Amino acid sequence: MPTGVDRREVLQGVAAAGVAGVMGPGPSVARQVAPALFVSHGSPMTALDADEYPQALKRFGDGVGAVKALVVVSAHWETDARVHVTAMAAPPLVYDFYGFPEEMYRLRYAPPGAPSLAQDVVARLSSAGVPAVADGERGLDHGVWVPLRHAFPEARVPVLQVALPADATPAQVARMGEALRPLRSEGVLLMGSGGVVHNLRRVNFRSKLASVEPWAAEFDAWVAGKLAARDFLGLQSWMDAPNARVAHPSAEHWLPIYFVLGAALPEDRITPVFEGFHHGTLSMRSFALRA
Repeated sequence: MPTGVDRREVLQGVAAAGVAGVMGPGPSVARQVAPALFVSHGSPMTALDADEYPQALKRFGDGVGAVKALVVVSAHWETDARVHVTAMAAPPLVYDFYGFPEEMYRLRYAPPGAPSLAQDVVARLSSAGVPAVADGERGLDHGVWVPLRHAFPEARVPVLQVALPADATPAQVARMGEALRPLRSEGVLLMGSGGVVHNLRRVNFRSKLASVEPWAAEFDAWVAGKLAARDFLGLQSWMDAPNARVAHPSAEHWLPIYFVLGAALPEDRITPVFEGFHHGTLSMRSFALRA
């Protein structure tokens, strides 16, 4: 960006162009159906990594085609009563982690927001029985910006974040994906960011390459089997899975998967983005739905 040009002024101009300006050409131009993506985002420290996991995210981003915007549900934002949707032209980053190296708090990722699209998302969710409201203050948490720094490092694609409803059920989160599913046909990538296995009390922080714990491998394999069979309804009965309560003492990192599955199209193929574990118990399983 040229010296003397204020980024926020530029992004305000982009926002002023409305949805058409953010979303690209008008309806006369054929658009590719955007994928839906689930990522297990793991530790915030993956922001600094250059190993197989970030490389896999980069390959996904490089191969995804022309994405007009990203709408992300992260495990790290829950709101009561109404679902909040970020609506700023230049959303800030939220450094929602503590005790990490100072370098982590100096990391930057500055995609534009999409205020007009945010209003559309609010309307679609509300019409589907999910009360929603635009939020002009909250930024993007690490469940959003850490994986996106690898997948879309140039930060040119507009990004907005949608909160999880507090105490949500799998069916409620799936309904959010269903409500926003038509946006995929407009080039909007829908993404859920959480973790297939996430129990911080059982993480081996001493070694990223620690041997995988059998209970974690068993739950991860159950998820993989349900995905392979396209048994999305069966995945909603996750408490019946082996070691479910150990894999997820609380549900917030598990629920974003239903946002993605709710956005599925009948013609979608489920394609792996990454399979593997960090720190012995953190499943980094990530996958895409592609029409």
